[in-house]
Amino acid sequence: MSLKKSIILIVIILLIDQISKIYIKTHFTLHESVDVFDWFKIYFIENDGMAWGTKISDFISVVSDRTAKVALTLFRIVAIFGIGYWLYDATKKKSSRVLILAIALIFSGALGNIIDSVFYGVLFDDSISQVATFLPESGGYDSLLHGRVVDMLYFPLFEVDLPKWFPLYGGKRFNFFEPVFNVADVAISTGFIMLIVFNKKAFSKRG
Repeated sequence: MSLKKSIILIVIILLIDQISKIYIKTHFTLHESVDVFDWFKIYFIENDGMAWGTKISDFISVVSDRTAKVALTLFRIVAIFGIGYWLYDATKKKSSRVLILAIALIFSGALGNIIDSVFYGVLFDDSISQVATFLPESGGYDSLLHGRVVDMLYFPLFEVDLPKWFPLYGGKRFNFFEPVFNVADVAISTGFIMLIVFNKKAFSKRG
């Protein structure tokens, strides 16, 4: 897989990701949802932390949420340059198609969420009890690097009351699948799964 094809794939994923996020941001209020099927909902939330909604400050109490947010965003920016070089190097060395495809997916997903984190605070006003507008006259809901990632894909496939003897979640109602995510998250997860499942093929000379 060539670098040109990888870039085309990245652009396509970025467009789908950003168009879906901008549409949700400018048509939904925060926590508004629409049932598509019994097992699939469009549910608008925003995530200003790490994966699964956790925050750096949850682990380092001396760090404020705003400082942690900037640190996380800057780390992501540095990481995306590293992933970009990895992709360039893999295509230059004619690595396996699986490896190049996986890296391209991870890169596009990471970049998609970075765009939210860096720019959305400036580009949109708040979504709390109102539908946000793009480039509002009064300014955005926060400053550069303090944007929140837009999530909207929710698959509550089933709920079950777990028996009390069940480890960790015993006696509680378990919802599968609870996380709300976006197209960028799907791209990142798919890329990592490909590297794990097709590890030997990914890192072989020929794909």
